[in-house]
Amino acid sequence: MRARLVLAGLAVALGMVLSTANPPAVTEAVWERNAYATGSFGTVTIPAPTLNGQCTYNPGPLGLNSYVRIFWLPPAGYTLAQAEMQASTSGLGSALAPLTGYNLATNTTGDATTGYVTDVRTNLLGGLLGLGTELQLAIVIKDPTTGWTSKSASVASNAGLIGGLGGNCRNLPAGS
Repeated sequence: MRARLVLAGLAVALGMVLSTANPPAVTEAVWERNAYATGSFGTVTIPAPTLNGQCTYNPGPLGLNSYVRIFWLPPAGYTLAQAEMQASTSGLGSALAPLTGYNLATNTTGDATTGYVTDVRTNLLGGLLGLGTELQLAIVIKDPTTGWTSKSASVASNAGLIGGLGGNCRNLPAGS
Protein backbone atom coordinates (compact mmCIF):
# COMPACT_ATOMS: atom_id res chain seq x y z
CA MET A 1 0.00 0.00 0.00
CA ARG A 2 2.74 2.39 0.95
CA ALA A 3 4.62 1.56 -2.23
CA ARG A 4 1.60 2.48 -4.32
CA LEU A 5 1.33 5.89 -2.66
CA VAL A 6 5.00 6.57 -3.26
CA LEU A 7 4.68 5.55 -6.94
CA ALA A 8 1.60 7.78 -7.39
CA GLY A 9 3.45 10.74 -5.86
CA LEU A 10 6.43 10.17 -8.16
CA ALA A 11 4.14 9.98 -11.19
CA VAL A 12 2.52 13.33 -10.31
CA ALA A 13 5.92 14.96 -9.73
CA LEU A 14 7.30 13.60 -13.01
CA GLY A 15 4.24 14.89 -14.90
CA MET A 16 4.74 18.38 -13.46
CA VAL A 17 8.45 18.44 -14.36
CA LEU A 18 7.80 17.29 -17.94
CA SER A 19 4.99 19.85 -18.53
CA THR A 20 7.19 22.77 -17.41
CA ALA A 21 10.19 21.55 -19.42
CA ASN A 22 8.13 21.21 -22.64
CA PRO A 23 5.48 23.97 -22.71
CA PRO A 24 3.00 23.98 -25.62
CA ALA A 25 4.14 25.82 -28.74
CA VAL A 26 2.86 29.37 -29.38
CA THR A 27 0.26 29.48 -32.15
CA GLU A 28 -0.83 32.19 -34.53
CA ALA A 29 -4.52 31.60 -34.08
CA VAL A 30 -6.92 34.05 -35.72
CA TRP A 31 -8.26 35.31 -32.42
CA GLU A 32 -4.81 36.52 -31.36
CA ARG A 33 -4.58 39.12 -34.12
CA ASN A 34 -5.71 42.70 -33.83
CA ALA A 35 -8.56 42.37 -36.31
CA TYR A 36 -11.88 43.97 -35.46
CA ALA A 37 -15.25 43.87 -37.11
CA THR A 38 -18.26 46.09 -36.72
CA GLY A 39 -21.89 45.37 -37.34
CA SER A 40 -25.35 46.57 -36.67
CA PHE A 41 -28.88 45.30 -36.81
CA GLY A 42 -32.29 46.81 -37.00
CA THR A 43 -35.91 45.97 -37.46
CA VAL A 44 -38.23 46.32 -40.37
CA THR A 45 -41.66 47.72 -39.69
CA ILE A 46 -44.27 47.05 -42.34
CA PRO A 47 -46.89 49.79 -42.14
CA ALA A 48 -50.46 48.59 -41.64
CA PRO A 49 -53.29 49.25 -44.08
CA THR A 50 -55.95 51.71 -42.91
CA LEU A 51 -59.72 51.59 -43.04
CA ASN A 52 -60.99 54.58 -45.01
CA GLY A 53 -64.72 54.07 -44.55
CA GLN A 54 -67.21 52.30 -42.33
CA CYS A 55 -67.66 48.64 -43.25
CA THR A 56 -71.15 47.41 -44.07
CA TYR A 57 -73.00 44.13 -43.67
CA ASN A 58 -75.35 43.44 -46.58
CA PRO A 59 -77.78 40.63 -45.66
CA GLY A 60 -79.17 39.96 -49.13
CA PRO A 61 -82.71 38.59 -49.49
CA LEU A 62 -83.47 36.33 -46.51
CA GLY A 63 -79.77 36.13 -45.69
CA LEU A 64 -78.87 34.58 -49.05
CA ASN A 65 -75.87 36.11 -50.86
CA SER A 66 -74.95 38.13 -47.78
CA TYR A 67 -71.56 39.83 -47.68
CA VAL A 68 -69.36 42.19 -45.71
CA ARG A 69 -67.94 45.21 -47.56
CA ILE A 70 -64.63 46.68 -46.36
CA PHE A 71 -63.19 50.05 -47.44
CA TRP A 72 -59.41 50.24 -47.03
CA LEU A 73 -56.14 51.77 -48.20
CA PRO A 74 -52.73 50.08 -48.36
CA PRO A 75 -49.75 51.97 -46.92
CA ALA A 76 -47.71 54.09 -49.33
CA GLY A 77 -45.61 51.95 -51.65
CA TYR A 78 -47.76 48.82 -51.29
CA THR A 79 -50.58 47.44 -53.43
CA LEU A 80 -53.24 44.76 -53.38
CA ALA A 81 -50.58 42.24 -54.45
CA GLN A 82 -48.95 42.43 -50.99
CA ALA A 83 -52.25 42.29 -49.05
CA GLU A 84 -53.61 39.20 -47.34
CA MET A 85 -57.03 38.50 -45.78
CA GLN A 86 -57.22 36.72 -42.44
CA ALA A 87 -60.49 35.61 -40.88
CA SER A 88 -61.75 34.19 -37.63
CA THR A 89 -65.20 33.41 -36.32
CA SER A 90 -66.83 33.09 -32.92
CA GLY A 91 -70.29 32.37 -31.60
CA LEU A 92 -72.82 29.60 -31.93
CA GLY A 93 -72.72 29.51 -35.73
CA SER A 94 -68.94 29.75 -36.03
CA ALA A 95 -68.54 26.09 -36.97
CA LEU A 96 -70.99 26.73 -39.82
CA ALA A 97 -69.20 29.74 -41.29
CA PRO A 98 -65.68 28.86 -42.45
CA LEU A 99 -63.98 31.16 -44.93
CA THR A 100 -62.36 28.79 -47.41
CA GLY A 101 -61.02 29.32 -50.90
CA TYR A 102 -61.23 33.11 -50.60
CA ASN A 103 -59.24 35.18 -53.11
CA LEU A 104 -58.67 38.78 -52.03
CA ALA A 105 -57.68 40.02 -55.49
CA THR A 106 -60.80 38.75 -57.29
CA ASN A 107 -63.11 40.16 -54.61
CA THR A 108 -61.55 43.64 -54.52
CA THR A 109 -62.04 46.70 -56.72
CA GLY A 110 -60.33 50.09 -56.70
CA ASP A 111 -56.68 51.08 -56.58
CA ALA A 112 -53.89 51.89 -54.15
CA THR A 113 -54.37 55.66 -54.58
CA THR A 114 -58.10 56.10 -53.97
CA GLY A 115 -58.62 52.95 -51.94
CA TYR A 116 -59.96 49.46 -52.28
CA VAL A 117 -63.41 48.01 -51.70
CA THR A 118 -63.37 44.34 -50.72
CA ASP A 119 -66.47 42.14 -50.49
CA VAL A 120 -66.38 38.98 -48.37
CA ARG A 121 -69.36 36.70 -48.91
CA THR A 122 -70.71 34.74 -45.97
CA ASN A 123 -71.67 31.17 -46.67
CA LEU A 124 -75.29 29.96 -46.86
CA LEU A 125 -75.60 28.89 -43.23
CA GLY A 126 -73.70 31.94 -41.94
CA GLY A 127 -76.05 34.32 -43.76
CA LEU A 128 -79.34 32.44 -43.59
CA LEU A 129 -79.10 31.09 -40.05
CA GLY A 130 -76.62 33.61 -38.62
CA LEU A 131 -76.95 32.17 -35.13
CA GLY A 132 -75.13 35.16 -33.64
CA THR A 133 -71.90 34.33 -35.42
CA GLU A 134 -69.29 37.08 -35.40
CA LEU A 135 -66.89 37.11 -38.32
CA GLN A 136 -63.70 39.10 -37.83
CA LEU A 137 -61.82 40.00 -41.00
CA ALA A 138 -58.31 41.42 -40.97
CA ILE A 139 -56.30 42.80 -43.87
CA VAL A 140 -52.52 42.74 -43.43
CA ILE A 141 -49.61 43.65 -45.67
CA LYS A 142 -46.99 40.96 -46.19
CA ASP A 143 -43.56 42.10 -47.38
CA PRO A 144 -42.47 39.69 -50.15
CA THR A 145 -38.73 40.07 -49.50
CA THR A 146 -38.73 39.54 -45.73
CA GLY A 147 -41.98 37.63 -45.23
CA TRP A 148 -42.80 39.96 -42.34
CA THR A 149 -46.42 40.94 -41.78
CA SER A 150 -47.89 44.28 -40.72
CA LYS A 151 -50.44 44.92 -38.04
CA SER A 152 -53.98 44.57 -39.31
CA ALA A 153 -56.86 46.73 -40.40
CA SER A 154 -59.83 44.77 -39.00
CA VAL A 155 -63.60 44.71 -39.05
CA ALA A 156 -66.10 42.53 -37.21
CA SER A 157 -69.52 41.63 -38.53
CA ASN A 158 -72.45 39.83 -36.98
CA ALA A 159 -74.91 38.08 -39.27
CA GLY A 160 -77.79 38.51 -36.83
CA LEU A 161 -79.98 35.61 -35.80
CA ILE A 162 -81.99 34.52 -38.85
CA GLY A 163 -82.12 35.81 -42.41
CA GLY A 164 -79.66 38.62 -41.76
CA LEU A 165 -82.04 40.42 -39.39
CA GLY A 166 -80.00 42.50 -36.97
CA GLY A 167 -76.77 41.96 -38.88
CA ASN A 168 -74.13 44.65 -38.62
CA CYS A 169 -70.48 45.49 -39.20
CA ARG A 170 -68.05 47.70 -37.30
CA ASN A 171 -64.48 48.83 -37.83
CA LEU A 172 -62.11 47.71 -35.11
CA PRO A 173 -59.29 49.84 -33.67
CA ALA A 174 -56.01 49.68 -35.59
CA GLY A 175 -53.96 46.54 -34.89
CA SER A 176 -56.89 44.56 -33.39
